[in-house]
Amino acid sequence: MSNSLTIRDDACGLDFLALGALVNRLDPGVIPFRKARSLEIHVSGGEYNVAANLADCFGHKTAIASAMVDYPIGELVQAKVREMGVKPYYKWFAHDGVRGPNLATVYSDRGQGARPPVVFYNRSNEAAGMLKPGDFDWSGILAQGVRWFHSGGIFASLSESTAPLILEAMDAARGAGAVTSFDLNYRAKLWASAGGVERGQRVIRSIAGKLDALIGNEEDLQLGLGITGPAVESKSKLDPETFFQLIDKVVAMFPNIKMVGTTLREVHSTNRHSWAAVLWLEGKRYVSPTMELDVIDRIGGGDGFAAGLIHGLLSGRSPEEALRLGWAHGALLTTFPGDVTMARKHEVESLAKGGTARVQR
Repeated sequence: MSNSLTIRDDACGLDFLALGALVNRLDPGVIPFRKARSLEIHVSGGEYNVAANLADCFGHKTAIASAMVDYPIGELVQAKVREMGVKPYYKWFAHDGVRGPNLATVYSDRGQGARPPVVFYNRSNEAAGMLKPGDFDWSGILAQGVRWFHSGGIFASLSESTAPLILEAMDAARGAGAVTSFDLNYRAKLWASAGGVERGQRVIRSIAGKLDALIGNEEDLQLGLGITGPAVESKSKLDPETFFQLIDKVVAMFPNIKMVGTTLREVHSTNRHSWAAVLWLEGKRYVSPTMELDVIDRIGGGDGFAAGLIHGLLSGRSPEEALRLGWAHGALLTTFPGDVTMARKHEVESLAKGGTARVQR
């Protein structure tokens, strides 16, 4: 088994293909939901966000394989996917006009200061949870050439059939020469309704054995993979050594994994974070600088990091440069409302090189 992360450099139809759920997130801003009178709608999805960021900010050719429902919310989501430049591969579901199937709704206020954000869900009768092996023509999709395939723990948690679909797609992607990555994105609320921690670890471990690259913080690694390590609260969240100690255990357990990356975040208040990132790649360790963030909306920051990091690697940048691009893009993403990027590539490049927030004239 090769210990190097080998990325195709030939002409491919897609740089990046994601498999996951598309959702709409309702956002009342800083107002708690119980007092809300108006809402913004953001189109999101842990897996889709990375594809959208790579396309819109960095100019990559990306796609999403997901469920779609033939009703007005589906039309809204489709329009946003097109706007972000992501190519869709949809499994279609007919809405019955009353009960669904539906695209999931995520509810998340932003919090403010000492008041944290609050996230809850309506994933009842979700179309994405009905996806199963055989729903996508992977051989046809991959025949155009795909450099990187990505999925995540949110999608894996949705039903008994979504994890087998991820495994089917991973096998096909690996056979076609794509890098395979997975964002653990461990969400206790989702796994609690899907068999709990034991099932979550069993599912995620089965997927981890097919991966080249893994994204997840210390808590994700401990809860998602059952890796024992220092208590999550025992040290500063910015201490990279805690993360690297866990990586050694992960790689011993899954020697196929060649890359692990994550953000490090110390939350001082909802709107003030210390922010850094780390990368373990082919046995070597890399650590970003630490930045003080003034946060508007933290949702999607981790997906922003993943997109910047993957962009750097797809573009042939050094590991240090790729990490800095992820660190910079994730930081910028928290300065915008919504889950996907509004940053421009040159802004990311400038911040990654040490740029400041001085006015640009």
